Amino acid sequence: MTLHGAHGAGGADALLTVLELLARQAPAARFEGLVDEARATGADAAELDRLERAVALAAEVRAGRERDARREAGLATLTDTARDLTLSYDLDSLLRVITRRARRLLGLDLAYVTLRGPHGASYVHTTEGTRGGRVEGPRLAPGLRIAEGYGLGGAVQLHGEPVWTADYLADERFAPSGSLDAGVHAPAFDESAEAALRAEDLHAIMAAALRSGDTVIGALHGADRHVRDHTPEEIGLLAALADLAALAVEKAGLLDRTRAEVSELERDSSRVRTSLTRMRHVSEAHGRIMNLVLAGGDLCNVAKAAADALDATVMIRDQGGRCLATAGDIPGLDEEAVAKASLDAHARRRPVLADDDTWVAPVIAGSEDLGGLVIRAAGGLTGEDERLLELSAQSVAFLLLMRRSTAVAEGPVRDELLDDLIADPPHAPQQIAQRARRLGVDLRKPHVLVLARPEGGEQGRAVVWASSYAYRLSGLKTVQGGCIVLLLPGIDASAAAKAVAAELSPLLGHPVSVAAAGPGWSPDGVARMHQEAGRCLDAMSALGGTGSAASVQDLGFLGLLLSDDNDVDGFVEAAIGPVLDYDAERFTELTHTLEAYFASGGSPTNAAEALHVHPNTVSRRLERIGELLGPEWQKPGQVLEVQLALRLQRTREVLARGRAAADPARQPPGPPERTT
Repeated sequence: MTLHGAHGAGGADALLTVLELLARQAPAARFEGLVDEARATGADAAELDRLERAVALAAEVRAGRERDARREAGLATLTDTARDLTLSYDLDSLLRVITRRARRLLGLDLAYVTLRGPHGASYVHTTEGTRGGRVEGPRLAPGLRIAEGYGLGGAVQLHGEPVWTADYLADERFAPSGSLDAGVHAPAFDESAEAALRAEDLHAIMAAALRSGDTVIGALHGADRHVRDHTPEEIGLLAALADLAALAVEKAGLLDRTRAEVSELERDSSRVRTSLTRMRHVSEAHGRIMNLVLAGGDLCNVAKAAADALDATVMIRDQGGRCLATAGDIPGLDEEAVAKASLDAHARRRPVLADDDTWVAPVIAGSEDLGGLVIRAAGGLTGEDERLLELSAQSVAFLLLMRRSTAVAEGPVRDELLDDLIADPPHAPQQIAQRARRLGVDLRKPHVLVLARPEGGEQGRAVVWASSYAYRLSGLKTVQGGCIVLLLPGIDASAAAKAVAAELSPLLGHPVSVAAAGPGWSPDGVARMHQEAGRCLDAMSALGGTGSAASVQDLGFLGLLLSDDNDVDGFVEAAIGPVLDYDAERFTELTHTLEAYFASGGSPTNAAEALHVHPNTVSRRLERIGELLGPEWQKPGQVLEVQLALRLQRTREVLARGRAAADPARQPPGPPERTT
C-alpha cells in the first residue's frame, strides 16, 4: 500500500491504512514500513507525527489483544485443569497434568512440584521438561531431597508468597551468604539440589506456594534456561496453577484416607461376618450337643459331637482324672501338664492351655468339681472355639447332673429291685426280670455282684456315688449291712472289684474294702453271688486284707471253699491245667513227677529214686513245669494250691474209675479223662 496525494488526503489514507493493517492483524514490521514510506515520500512533520502516533496506538491495541488472548488461554487452561481435578486421577497423574500445562501455557523450559516431607525437608515429586539422561550427577528428578529452607521453595515456605528471580545462578539472595529478608532469613544450602539446578542450567525461576488452609505443603516451580523477567500475569497464573495443585494434593490425600477407611470398614465387615458365622456355628453345635443330652445320649455321643464341632480330639474325665468317654486318641499326653492346667481351669472357671495344642476345660456345677474335658486341637482354638469348649463342658456337667438326678430319683425303685433279687427266699424271677427291663437292666446278660465297705467316714457320699455309678453302667445298687451292693454287667468279677475300689477310694479319701463274685446269667443266681461276695469280704478282713479289692476267684482254694457251687474243675484248671494238658498232648509224666516231688518233701533226688529215673530227668521235668505254671509256682501260696489241685485231680480219677467198674456202660461226664 502506497501513501500519496495531498497532505490532508494522504494523512487520512495513512490512518486508514493503519486501521486496515490492524484489522488484518498484520505483523509489527508492516506498521513500521508505513512510517518509513511516509518519510521516503517527503511527508511533512505534522503528518509524520500523526502517522507515528497512529502506529503507536495500533501497537498498544495489538499488545492488549495479545494480553487478552494469553489471559483467555490461561483461564481456559485453569478451567481445563480444574475439570481434570474432578476426574479420578491419582496424585501423580494430576500433578503431571499441572506441570505440563504450566510449562506449555507460560512457555517454560521446565516445571516441577516439590512437597514437604514429614520432617520438614522437601522432595521433588513431579517434573516436566528435564534433560533426563544427559545430566550427570544429581538430577532434578522425582525423589530428590531438598533441605528445609533451601532456594526459592524454602522462601515460599517461609513467606507463603510467590518468589521469582530473573537469573537464579547470579542472584546473590540465594547464595549461602545471601538474605531474602533483610538478614532475618538466611537460606539454607543444599549441595545436591544446587548441583541438580546447575546441571539443568536454569536461570529464570519462579515458585508459588501450594497451600492447605494456612499451611504451605509444597511449591510449584517454573524455570527457563535463559535470563528473563517474569510479568505479574505469569506470576498470577503460576499461583493459580499452584492452588489447583494444592487441591490435587488434598484430593489425593482425601481419596487415600477414604480408601483406607473403606478398606478398614471392609475388614471390619469381614471380621464381623466371620464372627457371626462362627457364632452361628457355635450356637448350632451347642444346640446339637444339648439335643443329644436331652435325648438321653451318653457321654461317648457328647464327646464325639464336641470333637466334630471343634475339629479336635475330646476326652471326658472325672474328678479323679479317669477317662469316662473319648472321641479319638490323644497320644503323648503330658499328664503332669494336664493336671496343672486342670487346677488352673477350675480356679479360673474357664479353659486353660496345657501345652502347645492341648486344652483343659473344667466340668463344674456351682462349686462342685465334676471332672474336665481334655482337648487336642492341632489347628489351635479361636475365641469362638473356646466359647464352644466352655458350652460343651457345661453340657457334660448338665448330663452328669441329669444322670445323678435320675439315679437319685430312681434310687428307691432300683434299691428295692436289688433287695428283692438278693432276698431269701427270692421273689418270682419272671416278675423281677420284667421290673429290671423297665429300669434298663437286662438280667439275661452276664453280671457280677460287688460289695463295697467304706472303712471309716460317712457313707452318704459313697451312696450318692454308687447310685450314679450303677446308673452309668446300667446296673443296680442298694445298701445292706453297712455295705454298698452293686449288680453290674460283666464277666470279670475281679476287674469289677478293682474298678470300684479305684474310683470310690480316692473320692472318699479313706480305704474301701471291695469283694466281688460272679458272673451270673439269671436273676436267681444273684442271691448266691451276694452270699459268696459276703464270705469273700469276711475272709479278706480275717486275713488282714482290709482296704483291698478281690473276687472269689482271686482267693484261690479259699475261694473254692467259699463258693457255693464248689467249682472243682475250675480250681484244678486254674492251678495245674497247663501241666495236665501238656501230659495229655505229649504222653509225658509231669503230673506224676509233681506228686513224687511233693511226696519226697521237695527233693529232686528222692523223687528220682521213687520214679526210678535219673535226678537230671526230674530236674528237667521241674524246669518244664516252671515254664508251664510260671516262675512263682514253688512259692508257699501257689504250692499249696498246686498240691490241693493234685489231690482233687487224683480223687476225681479214682472216683471215675470206681463208677466205671461198677457200671462199664456208664461213661464219666464232662471232658475226656486226662492221662498222667
